[in-house]
Amino acid sequence: MEHGALSLIPPILALLMVMFTRRVLLSLGVGIIVGALMINQTQDMMINESLNLIISIVTGIFVVDGGINTWEFYIILFLLILGIIASLVTLTGGARAFGEWALKRVKTRTGAQFVAGLLGILIFIDDYFNSLTVGNVSRPFSDRHQISRAKLAYIVDSTAAPMCVIAPVSSWGAYIITIIGSILVTHGVSQYGALQAFLLMAPMNFYAIFAILFVFAVAYFKLDFGSMRTHEQRALETGELVDKSKGAVPGGNDDMKPLGNGRVGDLLWPIATLIVATVIFMITTGIQGTEGEKSILATFENTDVAAALVYGGLVSLAVTVVITILRKIPVKQFSLGIWSGIKSMLPAIYILVFAWTIIEIIGELGTGEYLASLVNEHIQIGYLPVLLFVIAGFMAFSTGTSWGTFGIMLPIAADIAAVTDINMLLPVLAAVLAGAIFGDHCSPISDTTILSSAGAGSHHIDHVLTQLPYALIVAFISIVGFLVLGFTTNVFLALLAAAAAFVAVIFIVNACIRGIYGKAEQQ
Repeated sequence: MEHGALSLIPPILALLMVMFTRRVLLSLGVGIIVGALMINQTQDMMINESLNLIISIVTGIFVVDGGINTWEFYIILFLLILGIIASLVTLTGGARAFGEWALKRVKTRTGAQFVAGLLGILIFIDDYFNSLTVGNVSRPFSDRHQISRAKLAYIVDSTAAPMCVIAPVSSWGAYIITIIGSILVTHGVSQYGALQAFLLMAPMNFYAIFAILFVFAVAYFKLDFGSMRTHEQRALETGELVDKSKGAVPGGNDDMKPLGNGRVGDLLWPIATLIVATVIFMITTGIQGTEGEKSILATFENTDVAAALVYGGLVSLAVTVVITILRKIPVKQFSLGIWSGIKSMLPAIYILVFAWTIIEIIGELGTGEYLASLVNEHIQIGYLPVLLFVIAGFMAFSTGTSWGTFGIMLPIAADIAAVTDINMLLPVLAAVLAGAIFGDHCSPISDTTILSSAGAGSHHIDHVLTQLPYALIVAFISIVGFLVLGFTTNVFLALLAAAAAFVAVIFIVNACIRGIYGKAEQQ
């Protein structure tokens, strides 16, 4: 059954409930139930059928054709492994030692935020890996500089997906290049290949570029406003890194006390092992999955990211266990550390399962197809990039999946460009990529947003609400760039216009903050 505009009801209802109730699981649950009832509205036993649908979807997340659905299962397994590693590193004193080491070298709060941002740029292989690793590595020194967890989650989230979407050697890059390749073949475009097209589109992805730059601008100019300012002021004045009125962060293991005189290596060795081993397994699984000629692009196109994360995580866990044994941690405390690590990741897993379920419900309702149908060729060509940016943004926001948005919107954007002006192909494809990342940043049901909260140790709703204004500002800057790109098709002029808007926004926001809060607080 076609639901048209009504297909927007479940995601919008869930999003509104999240913002007003600040109870993520309850809100997602209501969206799931409403969506299931809509799907089965013509059934005689609507409630029973709806419950059966929900059960089948949740079961289908983990079981397909009688076997394990390895992607979702491995992602959850990796979360549990990473939670255990983080807990044991805390237990051995490695996290504390790293915090003390970093405190001697990173002298300011601005410097600590810069380091977290640079880590987000450097670890670009995969967004899941980025969000969880950067958050866990950065926490020791960001906590010492009294940076709120909401601020850390913003830094992590706003460098993870934006870097992955413009890096060709990443799980995202391989996926996008594969789609682009089929688009080029379909429309007979031969002047550039898929990889070259991806590289040409990278400077047109204004949202990804300026989201990363804005992270450093926010840190340097102290552009904290709205609820982000509330969190930062609380952290500075009271040392409370999270809003304690909401209770402890679900699954947080901040009460885990170090039992050993840890060393910096107790944290760095597990993390370095995790990074190296994961990359090795990504290459290995990619080679195994590649038929015919082997190449770097083909390897990353066919890599099994979820499996690589689990294999790399297990190797890192083995190293962590050895370090724990060498530090002579008692068996009882070792067992409690493992359980604490598992508990720390359970809230993120609950939210992920609910988010995956509502994404399936939304897919059944045809929400993505309805949003895509709003785009047609009967519009001014110059407005195409902006329109596709907005549509892709709203689709990713509503569905919680940027990859799903890529899969639906990139072919549609290419079809429109083929009908109107084939020279607009790369600009409209870049607009879709940028819009999907924007919507992903705003959506509380986005898995990357959920994992950024988990990695940083932030209340999920706090991360969503504090990041939203910053994402909207970068979206405005991106719209300026896409307007110029649409009417000139000149990438340099478009980048220049977006850069000018970026500078103007920083100046205006900084002036407003000084005017509202006073110059004294900016010192």
